[in-house]
Amino acid sequence: MDGIDAAILRTDGDASAVPVASRTFPYPEAFRSRLDRLVRAGPQDATECAAVERELTELHARAVRELLRGTRAYPELIGFHGHTVLHRPEEGRSRQLGDGKLLARLAGCPVVWDFRSADLAAGGQGAPLAPVYHACLARSLARPLAILNIGGIANLTWIGEGEQMLAFDSGPGNALLDDWALRHTGRPLDENGGLAARGRVEETRLAAALAHPFFDRPPPKSLDRLDFSTEIVEGLSPEDGAATLTALTAAAVARATAWLPASPGRWLVTGGGRRNPVLMAMLAERLSRAVEPIEVVGADGDALEAQCFAYLAVRVLRGLPTSFPGTTGVRHPVCGGRIARP
Repeated sequence: MDGIDAAILRTDGDASAVPVASRTFPYPEAFRSRLDRLVRAGPQDATECAAVERELTELHARAVRELLRGTRAYPELIGFHGHTVLHRPEEGRSRQLGDGKLLARLAGCPVVWDFRSADLAAGGQGAPLAPVYHACLARSLARPLAILNIGGIANLTWIGEGEQMLAFDSGPGNALLDDWALRHTGRPLDENGGLAARGRVEETRLAAALAHPFFDRPPPKSLDRLDFSTEIVEGLSPEDGAATLTALTAAAVARATAWLPASPGRWLVTGGGRRNPVLMAMLAERLSRAVEPIEVVGADGDALEAQCFAYLAVRVLRGLPTSFPGTTGVRHPVCGGRIARP
């Protein structure tokens, strides 16, 4: 909920993906707070939901204009994910705020949006959707390997030989730690892991958190941001709470390796979590293997998610699948997304 990541990608939606430019546009604080309240309350207030959705869409249109300014690029297509406010795949529901039709009018070019509905309708989890782009980025790398995205939720993509892919959410990512840090420090993240570095992992609390039934469920599986909460560390010092929440993210990834067909020879980490040295060290310790930021293979971990939805948009335009039985549990490969034209 910190802002909009926007990227320009030149791609065929298949084997070629060439980054052109990217930027992050922080949300105005008043809007971020409003969005946060809506996420925590759920999309029950239709009037507020519509108002926030419109403002969010307008902010995305502004981000497109700002990103294009000073470049020679003109977009042929926009991939617009929006912001998830509800994810209940077991009920066949996942709601993203964002009006693709409005964005198409404001930006003056076609927009692909509503990426998850078709997957859910075909029996999938609707998430994660990045694996096919991860596979594109990894096409020249030795396999098997794992790409771990640590955003609010952590999800991993295992890529084997040929077309083999397995992907699922591993557990909490940065969301709980961000909430904890905001409450205790006034900052919306544990910058450089400074808070956790001064704390001690409370192993009893960690074990209790790992007893959650989600971790024993085989893939496919995905999480809502609110499926876990900071209640698991209530009563601990700010430092010990941060250390324990950081350890939960790492331990959940380690637990997730039990579902992988073969041990990855390499772990590449993207998302904001790769900037937390305490988390990266905990991951390396629990995985008993080096973990590397995805930049080591020439990718941009800050722009990757935005690039992913540009790539997926082109796949939708070409009628190529965006999710697969091994990535979301869908019954057959599905091309998700709707196209809105100005």
